[in-house]
Amino acid sequence: MEKVKEQTIQETYTELNWSGWPEEEGTYTAGQLQQMALDRLSSEEPDWTYVAAHYRLKDYYKKIAAHRFCEVEDIYATFAETVTHLTGEGIYDPVLTEKYLMGEMQELAKVLDPDYDRQFTFLGLHTFIDRYLAKNHQNEQVELPQERFMITAMTLMQDEDRNGRLHYVKEAYWAMANLYMTVATPTLANAGKTHGQLSSCFIDTMDDSLRGIFDSVTDAATLSKNGGGIGIYLGKIRARGSSIKGFKGNSSGVLPWMKQLNNTAVSVDQLGQRQGAIAVYLDVWHKDIFAFLDAKLNNGDERQRTHDLFTGISLPDLFMEKVDERGEWHLFDPHEVRQRMGFSLEDFYDEEKGAGSFREKYEACVNEPVLSRETVPAIDLMKRVMIAQLETGTPYMFYRDEANRKNPNSHRGMIYGSNLCTEIMQNMSPTTVKKETGDGGTIIIEKQAGDYVVCNLSSVNLAKAVPADVLERLVPIQVRMLDNVIDINSLEVPQAQITNQTYRGIGLGTYGWHHLLAKKGIRWESEEAVSFAYELYEKIAGLTIRASAALAAEKGTYPAFEGSEWQDGTYFSKRGYEGGAWAETADLVKRNGLRNGYLMAVAPNSSTAILAGTTASIDPIYRKEYAEEKKNYRIPVTAPDLNSETTWFYKRAHDIDQHWSIRQNGARQRWVDQGISFNLYVKNTIQAKELLGLHLAAWKEGLKTTYYVRSTSGEFDECESCSS
Repeated sequence: MEKVKEQTIQETYTELNWSGWPEEEGTYTAGQLQQMALDRLSSEEPDWTYVAAHYRLKDYYKKIAAHRFCEVEDIYATFAETVTHLTGEGIYDPVLTEKYLMGEMQELAKVLDPDYDRQFTFLGLHTFIDRYLAKNHQNEQVELPQERFMITAMTLMQDEDRNGRLHYVKEAYWAMANLYMTVATPTLANAGKTHGQLSSCFIDTMDDSLRGIFDSVTDAATLSKNGGGIGIYLGKIRARGSSIKGFKGNSSGVLPWMKQLNNTAVSVDQLGQRQGAIAVYLDVWHKDIFAFLDAKLNNGDERQRTHDLFTGISLPDLFMEKVDERGEWHLFDPHEVRQRMGFSLEDFYDEEKGAGSFREKYEACVNEPVLSRETVPAIDLMKRVMIAQLETGTPYMFYRDEANRKNPNSHRGMIYGSNLCTEIMQNMSPTTVKKETGDGGTIIIEKQAGDYVVCNLSSVNLAKAVPADVLERLVPIQVRMLDNVIDINSLEVPQAQITNQTYRGIGLGTYGWHHLLAKKGIRWESEEAVSFAYELYEKIAGLTIRASAALAAEKGTYPAFEGSEWQDGTYFSKRGYEGGAWAETADLVKRNGLRNGYLMAVAPNSSTAILAGTTASIDPIYRKEYAEEKKNYRIPVTAPDLNSETTWFYKRAHDIDQHWSIRQNGARQRWVDQGISFNLYVKNTIQAKELLGLHLAAWKEGLKTTYYVRSTSGEFDECESCSS
């Protein structure tokens, strides 16, 4: 390995000034200098991360040059030839060379700028190389960072009109190369390759039939193997002790089916990289709710535990009211309710705050003497929820009435739960078997496709895009990229493909919030931060809606547009989006329609936030200095842009008054049509009354969900698929 001249690391950093590599041979290898820089990295000297990244990049360039039999300075110039070669090797999808001419790829090669590689922190660069760049059949990386961005841009724009296609490719590359935004992990990792799909996660509704249950398990396994996270609503499944075909007491409830899903998550991994990730949701009035809450606990009967699932509970306003007033709560069997009452309780929600069809139907069940029920103090049930949260981080909280009140497509269905990371809220329904026939050795199964939700995600890097004042240019290309994911993605579960096309739902989100506050000198616990969140997300929402309306004029509206709140304008009026720019936006949607039935969702995006060198999602920093530890490496990390000015604005997550975080999230939730992955950070000494106060505050603030309760006593896995 080539050696660089002997000098101190600080001299090296000063001399480099991003102008080129030291050329004289000396006593240190690039790898040794990389480690020396990491050893010096601390909150006092955070820029050593760029020195370490410099030498990681130098070493990587040399390996790629050796693969391509060229000089280091020429590696990016070989882009067009590399695409052809890797396509022939079966690494890139042949669609790239079928859709793009050699001359077009050579033109795009001129746009590739290696200077963009110097933006990465060491951890960001390491993550990019290790997790995202294409590998050959010997498991060796064969792709450069800027090439991954360009291949992603080419893939997402492959079906655009040829007259303007290269313009859109260059715009998409500009957005990603500047780290103004990132696409979701499945999109960035799989775009242009011969394997893997591009969507982040999926949501199913399990039907209350043996065939429906096992079909749901099979579908979850099919999507999980390709890297998708899964959310499954279990609320239609009959409770333990319910009747089967009129025979009382035969049903074993939801827990055995949770065990099936748990085994699926463990045995069907995501592209061989990690085990599958499945979240299950259940209504708080379901008779099996206590067994459901205990399923992840570390003590008790292991036969009743599903440690590898994530849990979420679906909460109506009425339950939260009963908790607040210390009232009684009744638990029912959904199957018995259907049989005796003639309706499904889970199919209703309160259309207004404090009034609506859910509480009417619930009270009808309470007042029906023949209907069996279990009655408990609502506060006791809430205590069990909080005990589980402090031990395991879950269940997630899904406030179903608010989610459905703000559903712009309620004319076509309703929302029962959310996804693995609680930010997606779209219409859901079970898939059922209509008819099964066999003839001449062929079996034909006809199904009625339900709404099987697909999450298509990408996120704005607030810490870079806002100071650069590029949102007006950025959001339209980002919406176009997301919309194209829907058309080019191939899903093995047909009902997911159908739902994806019917609603064309996307989830434009954000990350780098705490980083942006620190750069702007805004304290987290302040009215200024709340107001800033309100104003910024209003701007992003307006840009996103207008971008989708412009796409509708060009390509047509989503098929379920007719009759939606977007179509009749109530989306704007019921939210108080009135006057000025909002009146113009509403008029634009009325004239053009809308390309996407769902638009914004803020995901956890921890992995791609690392890649971009900023803070995750809307979360505060965990601490100013820490070590990122995985099974095969330990890398020191500091808060982004940490210096004598920003350090005062980086308050540790567990030291922040969470009521300020809730207020910030309420401000941004007003503008987000779907949900937000919102964590509560608490110390393990928190009192039950304090945690209850946080949950009540989140509900009253109009939040649709809360994600993990992150106690100082535990660490919790993120969803890889939603990590953009």
